[in-house]
Amino acid sequence: MSTYNHWFIRARLKTRQLLLLVALAEEGNIHRAAQVLSMTQPAASKLLKDLEDVLEVSLFDRLPRGMRPTWYGETMIRHARMALASLNQAHDELNALKTGHYGQVGIGAITSPGLTLLPAAVALVKQEHPSLRISLDIETSPVLLDRLEQGALDIVVGRLFAEHDKTHLRYEPLTEELICAIARPGHPLSGMSGLTLRDVLAAGWIVPPAGSVLRHRFDLMFQQDGLAPPINTIESSALLFITRMLQQSDMVAVLAADVAHYYASHGLVTVLPLDMPCHMDAFGIITRTDRLLSPAAKVMMKALKQTSMAQYGRRLEQD
Repeated sequence: MSTYNHWFIRARLKTRQLLLLVALAEEGNIHRAAQVLSMTQPAASKLLKDLEDVLEVSLFDRLPRGMRPTWYGETMIRHARMALASLNQAHDELNALKTGHYGQVGIGAITSPGLTLLPAAVALVKQEHPSLRISLDIETSPVLLDRLEQGALDIVVGRLFAEHDKTHLRYEPLTEELICAIARPGHPLSGMSGLTLRDVLAAGWIVPPAGSVLRHRFDLMFQQDGLAPPINTIESSALLFITRMLQQSDMVAVLAADVAHYYASHGLVTVLPLDMPCHMDAFGIITRTDRLLSPAAKVMMKALKQTSMAQYGRRLEQD
């Protein structure tokens, strides 16, 4: 028989203490945090003091005009957010089950698999479980990993970089992301044979924002060819703006090949016959190893692994 002797049981940790930690982090003031939680300020102060006494650390620095989390506080706040998100998810799943639904799953993806892999996977899930609720985020990998850590997402299809903490992450690679150059249909460069970087150097370019991995590799691609990167540029990763801007100008844009070919198939852009060796690192399926997948998340994971074979030719192990 298991013995449940966790510190939070001995400390009689209260849910309201977790709520208070998050409210203090967001409000920066115990008076406003107490108001948000519909409690008195003395009651909020006592809850915080009791928790600090149990942990034997100071969670917040008391400042003249508010409160600021200490390193200990930031750690507790992060885990409080995850615990509260998990409890909310449990409540939603129970309500869904009581009303005859199967549950819900949150999945996030970067643009390319969000366009190619996820629609097929979601369609497969909906065929078998039409009442399962699916929420989908399309964002950059750092944003998605933050949401995964906070418990707002169950599964991410994205990239891991060196700076990411991989301690509690499971990563299953899918494929590398090829890059290409696109322009409006009928662009003067689209009919050129033997197109090189030197031929497009003087063109106006729509490029990813400075500081992004693709922008760095785009600039490096020209430098490795002995050329200075283009100077007539617009920085944007907004696809609606990019496609509209291309239609109204002779500019050229750099884009993930899967996304580019999707827009080209609908006649919105043309893919230029230009070799672009600045491909991105592989992306893959990312989950947390310190949390169990919900039944709904397991259904979505199974669909992702089934469709990855058709999309990328990669067979992933089924759990």
